[in-house]
Amino acid sequence: MTTNDATATTVEYAPEHTPRLAWAELAPDVFKAMIRLDAAARKGLDPKLLELVRIRASQINRCALCVDMHSKDALAAGESVERIVQLNAWEESGHFYTGKELAALALTEAVTVLTDGFVPDAVYEKAAKHFEEAELAQLIASITVINAWNRFGVTCRLVPGHYEPGQHA
Repeated sequence: MTTNDATATTVEYAPEHTPRLAWAELAPDVFKAMIRLDAAARKGLDPKLLELVRIRASQINRCALCVDMHSKDALAAGESVERIVQLNAWEESGHFYTGKELAALALTEAVTVLTDGFVPDAVYEKAAKHFEEAELAQLIASITVINAWNRFGVTCRLVPGHYEPGQHA
């Protein structure tokens, strides 16, 4: 229950759900390996671009914990609320993003969804025009890693809302 002092109204929110499994505690070696993989994957990538990619993949995968975490990290990195809010409709809101960001978001969706069982050539080629090969390799690695994190989050029903920017490695 929350009270808004300005209007003196009380709002009762739905109860917070309980996580299914504390996987990081039960598989600490896997968790530590994921932390190392995440750190290696993000090297050389612009922090704002990285967070936009992480948020978008997390939206697609419906990982509430990761949407919460990476939205907060994006804000802490100087990203605007407007651009974060528009991510769910980025194709219709292209004017909020650079060509490089749009290419990264398209690649993120293609890698995350894999609707046709592969990443379309046109999507890959667009990304390759905006990223040097080494940076593109890091971007693909980061997209792959956030998808792995999302799968842990949604499978174990990890709870959003408690993350503070900078808590993760």
